Parts: sequence; C-alpha cells; structure tokens
Amino acid sequence: MSKSVLSWIILFVCNLIWSFHFTCIKLTQDQVGPYFTVWAPMLLATIFLAPFVVKDFKKGNRKLKDLLIFVQLAALGAFPSQVFMTYGTQYSLASNSAILVLALPVITAVFAFLILKEKMNRARWISFGIAIIGVVLCSTDDLKKLDFSSKYALGNILIVLAIIGNGYYNVGCKKISDKFTEMEMLFYTYLFLVIFLAPLVWYYEPEMFFKIPEYTAQTWTGMIALTLFHNFLSMLLFFKALKNLDATQVALSNYLITLMGLPIAAFVLGETLKTQAIIGGLLVLASTLILTIVDSKTQQKNIAKANQSIKSL
Repeated sequence: MSKSVLSWIILFVCNLIWSFHFTCIKLTQDQVGPYFTVWAPMLLATIFLAPFVVKDFKKGNRKLKDLLIFVQLAALGAFPSQVFMTYGTQYSLASNSAILVLALPVITAVFAFLILKEKMNRARWISFGIAIIGVVLCSTDDLKKLDFSSKYALGNILIVLAIIGNGYYNVGCKKISDKFTEMEMLFYTYLFLVIFLAPLVWYYEPEMFFKIPEYTAQTWTGMIALTLFHNFLSMLLFFKALKNLDATQVALSNYLITLMGLPIAAFVLGETLKTQAIIGGLLVLASTLILTIVDSKTQQKNIAKANQSIKSL
C-alpha cells in the first residue's frame, strides 16, 4: 500500500473522529462552558504527551528558540481558530457558521499556494467542485436560514478570521512537518494554546473548576471523548498524514466531516436525515475517492520518473 493511500485512510479516520466533535460538545454543554470545553481536554492531552516529547526534546538536541515557531502558529493560527469561532458563533447564527466554514479548503489552498507553492491540478479542481455540490446539498437547511444582515456582521467577521487562522495553522504545520515529530507538533501547539486560553477560562468561567464533581455520566463521556479522541488521537493521525500529503489535499478532505456528521447527528441526537443530504454525502465521498486514486497514481508516476532520472545518471 502506497504512502499516499495510507495517508488518505488515516485522514478518513481523522475526519470520522472530528465529525463526532459537535455531538461531544452537545453532551457537555449543560454543565461546561465553551472555553473550559476547549481548554480542559487540551490541557489533559498536553499532560499525556509530555513524557514522550521530553525524550524527543533531548534526543533532537532541541533549544528553546526552536519552539518559537509554535508560538507563532498558536497565536496566529490555533488561538484565533478556537477563540474567534467560539465568540463568532455566539454573535452570529449557526447556519452562517456552517456555510462560512465551507471556505476553509479554499483559504487553505490559497495559503498553500503562497507559502508552499502548491498548485491545484485538474483532478483537484474536479474533486473540489463535486465536493462543493455535495456539501451544498447537505447544507440546504442552513442555506435557507442564511442571514448576513448587519446585526450578525461582527460574528461573521470573527468566524472568517477563525477560518483564516485554521488555514494558516494547517499550512504552517505542513511547512515544519519534516523538522518535528507528530507528537512534538501537537504538544507544543497545545502547550502554548493552553497558556493563551488560561486567562480567558479563569476570567469568564472560574466556576467551572468547582462544578467538576457534579458532572453527570453524559458530561464525562463528552469530555473524555474530546480529550482522548478529538484532541489526542485524531490530531496525531492528522499530523502523520500531513507529512505525506499536500496541505491542499488535506484541506479538501475536511468536507468528509459533513458526510459523516449527518448520520451521526441523526443517530445520536435524533435529527432527521433528508434525501438531498444523503445524495450530497455520497458526492463528497465520490470526490474524495477521485482525489485519492488520481493523486496516488500521479505520485507513483513522479516516483517512477525520479527513479529513471537517477538510473540515467
């Protein structure tokens, strides 16, 4: 199995885990504030990773100045994507958020072009177009409720800034992926993000610490799932895939979240799954398969050409 195909399988698993994110938050929302929901699982994931990263730090002869790149990635990428999205959703509509998030692959592709010099080939444009059609079908209800009036302007701007931060973070991590291990990238990002988020938690939600003993089984289920699967396992797998795929490819795979999130919401939360949503989900899956197969063949051809060039020398 080629690295490209294996990386796509890993991305599929990542997006499956991420598609549970909204459901996990719904499980915790009755007892846990939005900042604490982000900060606490991230803090625990950072603690879990610490022993492994200490070994890598010593083996790699790392210096503190080597970690400055993660201050930048956390401050300009991960922090706005977390905080601005939280605030933006509060000041806007859920339907606005759902539609604006569709811009993430486009913004990531722009950053990938500017920073990494990646290009959109024909297969990527075709799969991107099919995915857009599929996601629009999945988001029919959100489109009907769409409202970009002035009273939601601040929230919409914050959401767009959050998406820009997310795209910048993904591309920035791709750029340094050959210098750091998956665990290092995850740990240092979380470390600085936990530090940046701590003042917000202590200022806006200090009572959350005293409510922990009162958590119900439902709340514990959500918090444990966010810690182990969303913040730990899925991100390790994501960085592993990012090492072998272009940032543009990884961004396009995010449309799988819509495909997987719909049946999960229908099953866990009792939401209705409509016909156009099913069709849209199948189109998203088809676009991903096209991109996987074509890019895998392209990668094999490039490797073959490189090997021939070496032999000719």
